[in-house]
Amino acid sequence: MKTRIVASLLLGTALSIAAGSFAIAQDKTVKIGALSDQSGLYADVGGPGSTLAAQMAVEDSGLTAKGWKIDIVSGDHQNKPDVGAAIARQWFDVDKVDTIVDVPNSGVALAVNNVVKEKNGVYINSGAATSDLTNAQCSPNTVHWTYDTYMLAHTTGQALVKAGGDTWFFLTADYAFGAALERDTTAVVLANGGKVVGSVKHPLNTSDFSSFLLQAQASKAKIIGLANAGGDTTNAIKQAAEFGIVKGGQKLAALLLFITDVKAIGLETAQGLNFTETFYWDMNDRTREFSKKFAARMKNGAPPTMVQAGVYSGLIHYFKALDALGSNPHDGVKVVEKMKSIPTDDPLFGKGEIQPNGRTIHPAYLFEVKKPSESKTPWDFYKLIATVPGDQAFTPLSESKCAMLKK
Repeated sequence: MKTRIVASLLLGTALSIAAGSFAIAQDKTVKIGALSDQSGLYADVGGPGSTLAAQMAVEDSGLTAKGWKIDIVSGDHQNKPDVGAAIARQWFDVDKVDTIVDVPNSGVALAVNNVVKEKNGVYINSGAATSDLTNAQCSPNTVHWTYDTYMLAHTTGQALVKAGGDTWFFLTADYAFGAALERDTTAVVLANGGKVVGSVKHPLNTSDFSSFLLQAQASKAKIIGLANAGGDTTNAIKQAAEFGIVKGGQKLAALLLFITDVKAIGLETAQGLNFTETFYWDMNDRTREFSKKFAARMKNGAPPTMVQAGVYSGLIHYFKALDALGSNPHDGVKVVEKMKSIPTDDPLFGKGEIQPNGRTIHPAYLFEVKKPSESKTPWDFYKLIATVPGDQAFTPLSESKCAMLKK
């Protein structure tokens, strides 16, 4: 009798273990956290639009038809690194999030980067620009998808120096992004024979640039480099027009400009600005098709920004990696390794690759803002000046300071 009981218990245990192993083997449940600025100066750049882009990527992935269950949650980091890190930790520990996307604001991104590595999740960065994410603070869990400060400096910055803008003064947002963008652009200016005559730091999300612009104007620099983004950039450009800075012979360098910024500034004031993006809604039939669907679901009817497009494309590639793995999406390093092993190819950014340090390589485009008379339809703001191949736009792997590459 005892023998039968023991045998039954052993059989039950074996069946439970087998059932558990089968469940693990067939695990096709994923939760994605879209972490952004939902109401501040970067809300139009990422915000609700990034959450929509993530949802559209789920819909277009085809994974739900293959038995995958994919949920999306969103959070507001308020442009505060401690808030962003706390949300990320809550998501991993309590809400069982597997992947975080977006995160505009480099200070927040670097904090989230550390949490994701600690929790062995996946971080697909689209919103933050600092090149440190694939250099000094690189992680095997992070993919930097859309753009970075190195790219901005080596396209917009280099083009302006070569066009004769050989003296610079920087207006720099006083946090990680601004510091990285000024650093990388300064290196380009000096390497091309230019000179930086001064700089001034301004608080994040400031409304009054008068004192900073007066310093830039007094410097007599040919180029005033705006090492900021979102509402800070639009406010600086509008107030520079009020001061007559461009009419006085100095040129503004919008080192990071988004289509929503141009809309906020207006073509009359923004016309002639040169800047770099890796996505524009009106590039080709595929970008126009996606952008039309996206705009139809946005309350303001806006096409996707470069950041929002990056959320979509980064997740499309992530889903390809999950499909290739077949199941078990919870080992972040393993998922990112699979992402790196597959060439990138999507409707919005085209063909490319993910380097071993996590940097995605794809073309960058130097644009100029159209004159009002040149704009024929709503959101028809850009004219293409030059296309820069990805291997020229982004940090060469040989120059990367990523510790992973030195093992």
